[in-house]
Amino acid sequence: MSLIGIVTAMRAEAKCVTSRRLPFNEMVRLREGTAIWICGIGEAAAHKAAIGLRDQGVSALVSFGVAGALSASLRPGDLVLPEHIQIEESDRVSVALAWRARIKQLLPKHVNVAGGTLATSRQMLSSEAAKRAFSETHGACAVDMESGAIAKVAAETGIPFVAVRAITDPLEFSPPPILMDAVYPDGSVNIPQLLNLLIRRSINISTLLQLAPSMRAACSTLLSVAQHADNELGGQFSSVAIANS
Repeated sequence: MSLIGIVTAMRAEAKCVTSRRLPFNEMVRLREGTAIWICGIGEAAAHKAAIGLRDQGVSALVSFGVAGALSASLRPGDLVLPEHIQIEESDRVSVALAWRARIKQLLPKHVNVAGGTLATSRQMLSSEAAKRAFSETHGACAVDMESGAIAKVAAETGIPFVAVRAITDPLEFSPPPILMDAVYPDGSVNIPQLLNLLIRRSINISTLLQLAPSMRAACSTLLSVAQHADNELGGQFSSVAIANS
């Protein structure tokens, strides 16, 4: 039986796959064909998770979570199923296109799906100008901080890879970097620190009010993917299907 390894940076993303309370930074078998690893935000964390899953025998890798829009046409809740992952300016990795196509075919019609290139950034892009410049350099429609590392491990290992990323922040809006001071390693909110940032006016209530519905829209889309494309995420995923990815 083949084993699909799903990497998520944040606990909120993992909750779209399973309601179980998962440990942080270790592999968990959800069922016979699926394993998951909550790794934390960023390239190094994602690389560690992908290596850990590979070393424990996964036969395919999925980068599953949220992303920021680099295109004005993408809105919160839209789904990016990229054909390519841009890791560096000159380093582009293709996903398993047949696998990607099967996932897309299973999704309900109300899910707005975009293709193209997903780029990985080592730092948060905190302005529209930064996003536009990054998009021009990398030719990408969306950005995250983990998919490149996971794709690279899959390519080096010779196993299939896909990215499933729902948009949170649109092109014109980005979370301020200081917000990361109020986030635990697993992506959950440090409430006392968040209140401290609000009291100091380091962030505004209006920012949080804009972030919350965008995250809900993205998580709703990810939940829909997990429900409708369950078989392609390890539910009944066969070795023949992986081989034909």
